[in-house]
Amino acid sequence: MRYGFVVPFASEVEFVELARLGEEHGWDAVFSWEGVWRRDAWVQLGAAAAHTSRIRLGTLLTPAARYKPWDLASVVSSVDQLSHGRVTLGVGLGALNSNWTVFEGEEPRAVRAKKLDECLDIYAGLTSGEPFSYAGDHYSVDLTSPVEPDGPPPPVQCPHPPVWVVGAYLPGRKRQRSLERAARWQGIFPAYVGGQEGSSGMTVEALSEIVARVRELREAEGLPWEGYDVVVEGDSHGDFGEVRGPTGPWEQAGATWWVESWWDVEDSPAGVNELRRRIAAGPPTA
Repeated sequence: MRYGFVVPFASEVEFVELARLGEEHGWDAVFSWEGVWRRDAWVQLGAAAAHTSRIRLGTLLTPAARYKPWDLASVVSSVDQLSHGRVTLGVGLGALNSNWTVFEGEEPRAVRAKKLDECLDIYAGLTSGEPFSYAGDHYSVDLTSPVEPDGPPPPVQCPHPPVWVVGAYLPGRKRQRSLERAARWQGIFPAYVGGQEGSSGMTVEALSEIVARVRELREAEGLPWEGYDVVVEGDSHGDFGEVRGPTGPWEQAGATWWVESWWDVEDSPAGVNELRRRIAAGPPTA
């Protein structure tokens, strides 16, 4: 089991400080997140990359459906180069809210899902460093011939920086398209659909079900299970969500990462101090 934490808010300078503090106190990863109109997550991660040497850097989450795929591939590759291969791209459809819809039109979920799939396919092709072409419903690329000027160098991590995808599990449903998407990539943020109203439904038992299903999907596609990441979001300090430690049972159920999600910490200097305290306490390994 490895351990990370999400920084719910921070200035660019504070994010670097918190990432360095996390590295100092034994954390394995620090995550930012993306909105349409907020501090830029990739600037935060790039700045942290230049001031750390071990801790991984990622997003939780990037709403990839709103990106042009080449823009996403470029920025992730840049941070991967800057960090010497420590970046992870976490993606999902993104929750529609005013931070999004005040700037961009609201698209149907099916359209966003299709854009997400195409964006990830092109992201993988562009970051491979090989000639590449793709024709989708929303995006098309033809890089079978050289372009001027040349694109960025390939990222450090091969075949590309790992992608963790939100995968929603609906008990009793035969076709699980969200899980199928997550199973094709390098990791999953599992979500359980079907709990009681007001509850996420995520339990150790639910996670075991999800892991078993994703493993079946990967085996059916001839993809290895070894090295695949299962990421559980919990809260060992506050009251956000319902997932709590100890982390051992979650690891036994198949989780490879535990990410502290402190979304209820207030956006204030006092809140930043609380983040410092929690990060300095170290990962909840007990």
